This record gives sequence, structure tokens and C-alpha cells, in this order.
Amino acid sequence: MSTFDTELVDRFEALYGGGRALAHVHAPARSEIAGNHTDHEGGHVVAGALDVSIEGVAALNGTSTVRVASDGYEPFELDLTDLEPRVAEQVSTAGLVRGMAHELQLTGRTPQGFDLVMTSDIPGGSGLSSSAALELAVGRVMETLWEGDPVTPTAMAQAAQRAENVYFGKPCGLMDQLSEALGGIAHIDFADPANPVSEKLDFDFADKGYALCLAYMGTDHSVSTADYAAVPGEMQSVAAEFGCTRLCEVPIEDFDGHVNELRAKLGDRAVLRALHYYIENRLVVERWDALCAGDIDAFLDLTRRSGASSGMYLQNVANGGTDQPAMVALALAERLLGDEGAVRIHGGGFGGSIQAFVPLDRVDSFIAGMDGWLGEGNCRSYRISNEGAYAQWL
Repeated sequence: MSTFDTELVDRFEALYGGGRALAHVHAPARSEIAGNHTDHEGGHVVAGALDVSIEGVAALNGTSTVRVASDGYEPFELDLTDLEPRVAEQVSTAGLVRGMAHELQLTGRTPQGFDLVMTSDIPGGSGLSSSAALELAVGRVMETLWEGDPVTPTAMAQAAQRAENVYFGKPCGLMDQLSEALGGIAHIDFADPANPVSEKLDFDFADKGYALCLAYMGTDHSVSTADYAAVPGEMQSVAAEFGCTRLCEVPIEDFDGHVNELRAKLGDRAVLRALHYYIENRLVVERWDALCAGDIDAFLDLTRRSGASSGMYLQNVANGGTDQPAMVALALAERLLGDEGAVRIHGGGFGGSIQAFVPLDRVDSFIAGMDGWLGEGNCRSYRISNEGAYAQWL
């Protein structure tokens, strides 16, 4: 065992006792590399698992109760004899654990009580999808401890998405869970949501002379909930005009032929956001091709164009008013980089995080500059991790 595993085992035994077979679980965070608000419209994304993760150890305890202890949170217990969703457990770790137990039961497993100790170095509130990592960590633990057939990364990701939708109460897409389940850099096509098509690439930005940096604005996401919801809402209102549910079902030629009517009925912003979808969806494929070809210059150029589309057409960088933290962060990052690298909004947008591809010889000064403006520790560099979520016996 590694020193890290030994420390986890020691903590586990101090809390719950020893003498049992232990499983180690790993679930990484993720970064959206390409595809800003394309997944919910059945489009393409490129996402990468990161070198920050949830780590844990678990063992069966011979009861019907799950006991969970995680750094920074109050320990809790959960009875597995009732796996129905509970309103009181929405937006809670307990809700996610109950939801994953329900999902793993559907694979033919018999739920059994276990003890789980976890720690995480995923920055809180940073937009790196720690909730999906938690779902996958719990799911892989249950897969390992409860006898049954192996669960594929796609099936585990879909189970995690359903748990988050139904038990946690968040209507998320599948990108976060699937990219963390797969590991590495993955290109995912969501045209068929029941059967997303994915492929992985072994790629390290450092090999091409760049670091992936993320800067977090430290704002309260709840104030932008309505702004987030309006993005898919307006895109799908355009699709509905063609009798469709998502923009992937509407050929661009049909959209082009009805722009004037759409503007008159739905307003300009809905039309602009639909235009972003078509532009960004094409740019995702082109960026994936550039990564596969090892052409970092083409990738960076396309990333800059993606960032411009998000700011101008998708409009998820600023929502008006005097508070525009994401726009300020992008401008400051571009000021530090000048004509080098690339910057773009990351994830949902508005007050979340921005992404920058920074030349390796400028990483330290870039992080110091961004931290000076945003606060110590709000900007850091990440590496792509080729390992997706897994659990294995120690």
C-alpha cells in the first residue's frame, strides 16, 4: 500500500475497527476541455479527468447500515432497507448514497451495510464536479463490496446521473459523470442520451509545452441559478419550434431558414444561444481532431474562438449589472498571457471558473497574478489523469 492508503486505513480502523477486507476507491474530478453548453442539446464535448480526486477505503460491516466519514463533514449513517427517494435528503451526501444503492441494486446486487472513510483534494466550489466524483466513488465501492457482474463506465455514469437527478434533486447532464468514469481525455457524443458514444485519448498538455489552469471566482452560484437554467431553456425553446426537444435534432439549414421568425417569436438571445450551439458543436469536433493530431497551435486557436462564442453568443460570462466576475477574470487572464495560450469560460459560466492554457514557463507568474486578484489558492494548474473511477481490494 502507498503511504496515502496506509493513512486512510489507519483512520478507518480508528473509527470503525480493523480485521476486515478493505477496498480502496478512487474517483477523479473533471475539467470541460471543449463543449460549452452542448451536452444538454445532444451535442459533442471533450472532457478530461484531473489529478485531484476523492480517495477512500471501505469494508462490509455485517449490518444493513452504511456509515460514512469524510474529511470536513459530519459523519452520518443510512439504513439500506428503504431505498426510496426522500425529500429531506435532497442536496445531501446521504441522498446520493441512497440513490447509488438503489441503482446498484438494479444490477442484481443485494445491498449490504458497509463503512466508508473518504478524503478529497478537489477544491470546494471550483466547478470540477466533486458531486459526480462522490457518486462514482460510492457506486464503485458498492460494485466491489456487493457481489455481482462488473458495471461498465457508461452504465456507472448513467446510474450516478440518475441518482443526482432523482435523489439529490439536481437535473444535471451526463458529461461530468461519464468523463470521470472514463478517465483521461474523452470525446463524448450525446446524440443518443441512452447510449452516448465515447472515445479516449492519451494526451498530456505538458508534452506540448502548456499547463491546464483553472481560476475560480469564489462567487455564490445560487444567485445565478435562473441564469444557468435559462441557457438550456432558451436553446430548447428554439428546438421546440421545429417539433424537437434538443437542438441536435434540428438541421442547421432548417434553423437558417427560420431565423427571422425565431427572432420575432423568441427574441434575439434565444437565437444567439442556438447559434452558439451550432458553432461550438463544430469547434468541439475540430478541437478533438487537433488533439488527436497533436496540433496544439490549432487547438489553442479553436479554443479562443470557442471562448469568444460563449461570451458573445451564449452569453454565460456576464448577466448584466455591475457584478461581472467571470468577465473580469477572463480579461485579467488574457492580460497576463497576452498573445500566448488561450482563455475561455469553464463549465456553466457566470460566476464559476475560467480555464486557461498557459505556457509552462509562465505558469508560476500566471497563478501568482490571478491569485493576487482573486485570492490566494483560487488559481492552480492541473494534469490530466488517465485513471477513471475505480475500486479494488487492498
